[in-house]
Amino acid sequence: MAQTPELTGILERIFRIRERGSTVRREVLAGVTTFLTMAYVLFVNPSMLADAGIPREAAIAATVYASIFGTLLMGLWVNFPVAMAPAMGINVFFAYYVCATLGLHWSVALGTVFLSGVIFLILTVTKLREQLIDSIPLNLKLAIVVGIGTFIALIGLKNGGIVVSNAATLVTLGSLSKPEPLLCCFGLVLTVALMVRNVPGAMLIGVLATTALAMIMGAAPLPQGLHSIVSLDLPGPGEVLFGLDILGALHYSVLSVVVTFTIVSLFDNMGTLIGLSRKAGFMHEDGHIDNLGKALTADSLGTIASSLVGTSTVACYVESASGIAQGGRTGLTAVTVAGLFALSLLFAPLIGLIPACATAPALIIVGSLMMADVVHIDFSDLTEGFPAFLTIVMMPFTYSIANGIGFAFVSYPLVKLCTGRAREVNVCTWIIALLFAVNFVLIG
Repeated sequence: MAQTPELTGILERIFRIRERGSTVRREVLAGVTTFLTMAYVLFVNPSMLADAGIPREAAIAATVYASIFGTLLMGLWVNFPVAMAPAMGINVFFAYYVCATLGLHWSVALGTVFLSGVIFLILTVTKLREQLIDSIPLNLKLAIVVGIGTFIALIGLKNGGIVVSNAATLVTLGSLSKPEPLLCCFGLVLTVALMVRNVPGAMLIGVLATTALAMIMGAAPLPQGLHSIVSLDLPGPGEVLFGLDILGALHYSVLSVVVTFTIVSLFDNMGTLIGLSRKAGFMHEDGHIDNLGKALTADSLGTIASSLVGTSTVACYVESASGIAQGGRTGLTAVTVAGLFALSLLFAPLIGLIPACATAPALIIVGSLMMADVVHIDFSDLTEGFPAFLTIVMMPFTYSIANGIGFAFVSYPLVKLCTGRAREVNVCTWIIALLFAVNFVLIG
């Protein structure tokens, strides 16, 4: 990859590439790798936003623009090889609980995302962030991640037609003789096989291959010419841009919604950034991470921006680890990802043809990956394990991430109190538990 001395000098001044032991070529290749591993968000997120009532073309544009903004911020300002995009799990909560179950209009839901972003920013630029993170019991933090994984998997199974509703048993196995469940199973097997073999872009390949097979089987519309695959008429966010209703969010009783958005964003992104920083060699022996505060600030600004352009909360993607593994050590990796996101706008017509059964396997697999933290939960101590268990099961069984978190925070101090171990519960946890209890009583 040839570069002029002038360009190399500019890139060196911005990203300090040689200082971090990398090269321009390595950074660009790392960015391509990261993009391929997370490009499935281009298909999955717009599909869920469309289910929330946002026009599909606007959903595609919002997904891309929010990803570009957050990733550029992380690359140019923080100089981290980390990409950002609408977070899996939070987008499920946004579409299928806040909009579908609670019945909020997408504009009000975007207002709650904005409020959570502001709260996250305030917590990030003050010492309250560290105090809040330290106050939440570790087992509950882990259980929240695992519970969201089970909820995402349920959504995927439902979208793929593998799990369907049943009047007698609530849910049951769908008809595997129908095309959609068969296609979903095909996508699952193919994607998992590719991931096991460490094939770059495994999820993206799985989505596209399943879509192609769906078109052959008549379960998805065929492209009608090149214009239905690639178009220079780029999609725009339309009415969704600055369409959030902040006053509506303030007037609506959305305590659990805002708290959920904030807590999940706070802990999920903190954990992701710590893990990625460790993998990239940015963590010192004493645990200090350079620019972590800036990275979290960039993350909170990305959340605010995502609500303005019309999508759910953006977050740092753990798939950035694939680019880091390829040698990415600077923000040039992230800038490369942002450039590829911009290029993807040309393929907006193709994104609109992707059926739900093709994106469902990605949701199921993401859910399975989020289950990894379950082995770190201490189930030997029932006062720790039982609240964690409630967190995990109440999310899918009540079809609500907020309910799962609420049951976690209410049950944890109560179990400790009833077993004579109330001193193990800090004041902050008691306050959050009280807020959730009031929310359950007043709102249900």
